Amino acid sequence: MKKIQMVDLKSQYEKIKTTVDASIQEVLDTTTYINGPKVHEFQKNLEEYLDVKHVIPCANGTDALQIAMMALGLKPGDEVITADFTFAATVEVIALLQLTPVLVDVDAVNMNISIEAIKKAITPKTKAIVPVHLFGRAANMEAIMQIANEHNLYVIEDNAQAIGANCKFTDGTKKKAGTIGHVASTSFFPSKNLGCYGDGGAIFTNDDALAHTIRGIVNHGMYVRYHHDVVGVNSRLDSVQAAVLNAKLPLLDSYNQARQNAARKYSAAFEGHKNIIAPMICDNCDCHVFHQYTLRIIDADRNALMEHLLAKGIPCAIYYPIPLHLQKAYLDSRYKEEDFPVTNQLVKEVISLPMHTELDNEQIKFITDSVLEFLK
Repeated sequence: MKKIQMVDLKSQYEKIKTTVDASIQEVLDTTTYINGPKVHEFQKNLEEYLDVKHVIPCANGTDALQIAMMALGLKPGDEVITADFTFAATVEVIALLQLTPVLVDVDAVNMNISIEAIKKAITPKTKAIVPVHLFGRAANMEAIMQIANEHNLYVIEDNAQAIGANCKFTDGTKKKAGTIGHVASTSFFPSKNLGCYGDGGAIFTNDDALAHTIRGIVNHGMYVRYHHDVVGVNSRLDSVQAAVLNAKLPLLDSYNQARQNAARKYSAAFEGHKNIIAPMICDNCDCHVFHQYTLRIIDADRNALMEHLLAKGIPCAIYYPIPLHLQKAYLDSRYKEEDFPVTNQLVKEVISLPMHTELDNEQIKFITDSVLEFLK
């Protein structure tokens, strides 16, 4: 059996080596390393794939989220509601901009931000909601947009983990995650479903004026060279990374399908087990693209299971071991433990198994057999 990787980028690269190498060679031949043709080509291709008016590439996913907030003109002290159970980058940029993060609990079933918790957290100072499409599962954007419209709030989608996922609305229509709120961010970190070979990110919006502002911010506030019209930053996707992404974008749907197929096999093996809550998988499964495959281990020793798997050569991880409201950087007397019952439970139970495009049946069987062996 091939060695199991948490993310097998090498095997993925070997299948697309010719295309990737040729795309990178074009950049090297033209020496257009910043804002070159490959960046603009990728931008247009991603706009078409997402059916969104504007994609603005930038240096990384964290920058994308920060720039989105900068473009909205949020002021110090404005409150921004987001999920307690997610990676720190989401709250980090709120704090960096001297906004006030308001962390709320998540839903026990889908682990995304709780709709009821959002409603309870709104105050006269609330200006925005940042839903995170966690682990590749689309958040309930229909309900979130309804709340935002009722309270005149911005919605900034953190789509770092769910590119390609669909959000389904009650009228039967579907839209891609990251194209529904006022603005969205994504990351092209190598392990993402659409990943480059370094850092990269992008911002999405259907708002023409907002897109114009963002384009200035990412380039030192310039629209004309040496004319600085807005306060900006230096955050640009380099052409080599755009070349990689251009090569991989046509394969994104097949990559997501491979992840979904692996998830189905995992969940079939775990079905009905008293100690396992597996991710919910829809029949068509287009609302979840499985950036991570995350189990909840109940009435059993999650940490001991992790040690068991690692001892057998099976990589695994805990995303995330500490809630944001308990992180030293974000401690705040406003937060009460009773406000985070789901998050506080999840951090004790979750474990993520290997998930990537190259998982084969032999590996999945070995992984699932090893989990069940421990939980017998």
